[in-house]
Amino acid sequence: MQPNDAIRLLIAEDESNLRSVISRELARRGYAVTVAQDGTQAAACLEKQEFDVVLLDVRMPGMDGLAVLALARELDVAPEVVMLTGNSTVEIAVEAMKLGACDFVTKPCSLDALDQILRKAGEKKTLRRENLLMKRQIARKEPSTGLLFKSEVMRKVDDLIARLAPSEGTVLIMGESGTGKELAAHAIHASSHRAEATFVDINCGAIPENLLESELFGFERGAFTGADTARPGLFEMAHKGTLFLDEIGELPLGLQVKLLRVLETKAFYRVGGRRRIDADVRVIVATNRTLASEVDAGRFRKDLYFRINALELAMPALREHPEDIPLLAKHFSPQKSIAPDVMEMLIKYSWPGNVRELKNVVERAALIGRGDTIEPMDLPAEMMRHDSGLVGVTESGGAAHTNAAVPAITARTTARLDDVEKQQILAILEQVRWHRGRAAELLGISPKTLYRKLRSYGIRN
Repeated sequence: MQPNDAIRLLIAEDESNLRSVISRELARRGYAVTVAQDGTQAAACLEKQEFDVVLLDVRMPGMDGLAVLALARELDVAPEVVMLTGNSTVEIAVEAMKLGACDFVTKPCSLDALDQILRKAGEKKTLRRENLLMKRQIARKEPSTGLLFKSEVMRKVDDLIARLAPSEGTVLIMGESGTGKELAAHAIHASSHRAEATFVDINCGAIPENLLESELFGFERGAFTGADTARPGLFEMAHKGTLFLDEIGELPLGLQVKLLRVLETKAFYRVGGRRRIDADVRVIVATNRTLASEVDAGRFRKDLYFRINALELAMPALREHPEDIPLLAKHFSPQKSIAPDVMEMLIKYSWPGNVRELKNVVERAALIGRGDTIEPMDLPAEMMRHDSGLVGVTESGGAAHTNAAVPAITARTTARLDDVEKQQILAILEQVRWHRGRAAELLGISPKTLYRKLRSYGIRN
């Protein structure tokens, strides 16, 4: 059995004795060797499987080495090609290097020298892949992996992450939106033996169904209208690393079948492709749904559910570990301090949006606050009402929550809170130069609600 990091080598040589000796000795040295007895067979192997390095004899019956080289160079994730040549064809081998081969070896050759050349070629292929992954990671703005806590609840989560990380099994992370499921996935990856490889993530609910398959598995040239060039998918990007599928409950049933097959066979095909591609990938999935209920409703496959829930991690809601709020709030506002009464309000608030909502509130307060300290007036008006025991009002006008233990709120108190809300809205608008769409986003309300409030203030421009 070959190690996972073995160089995948295709040897195309028509001389059977030489082919047998080279393949046997290189396999002993740790290569994952596939052999082809001529160029036609080599071309068929390249169509079906991905290789790191190809060792090509220049002269072969039928399809010669140069023709196979041209085919290999057209592949989107092309292997490095080393030409194997006799003395009489050295000039052809040099010409092959101009066409894209990385080196050539003359017959007869030392196995040690051949081994060295092939390993350098394998390193070159790895470097090209890593450069491609780096570009994709930069484009995706990969976040930090740190989990901040001091609570016992989160300590248990951290301990479980440490136990799950060494496994190669699929992990199912459950929890409400905003509880830090993606950070937990990063932490699992960072503590695993794949930590030096890439972490690739995708939100299955954020990509249209007709694009999701090609995003996951890639596509070949001509697979559909607009596919002018081939493109590797996220499974290829995550080779040797970790793929995180967020909101797995949003995955269409047809793709659930294909994901199950990849998990079971460790291989897949690009959209429009015939070449089998190995998938040495650790998969982590997350959901804010109850997948067992989704199975009962027929929206999630039972066999996939059983395949992904062997290792489970439940992320607690922020209201279950409020003692972590001060640590998190200070982390989200490194440039400003937080007034004690503000911190008390943050701790008391129920945080239906969990850590994500806390982050947005603190960052917004730090943005609009004019001093070096976040004060109560910098918080959203709904939090002021919550702290005062006022009924929270949703955008539709319905009651969100009540506090019957608090005395009735006077008109004077309500007016003061309305003034705070108005000051907040105007401050945000000034910060974003009156871009109302951006202001509504920062305020956490719809543009329609923002327009209505501005009209109530007598602002119509």
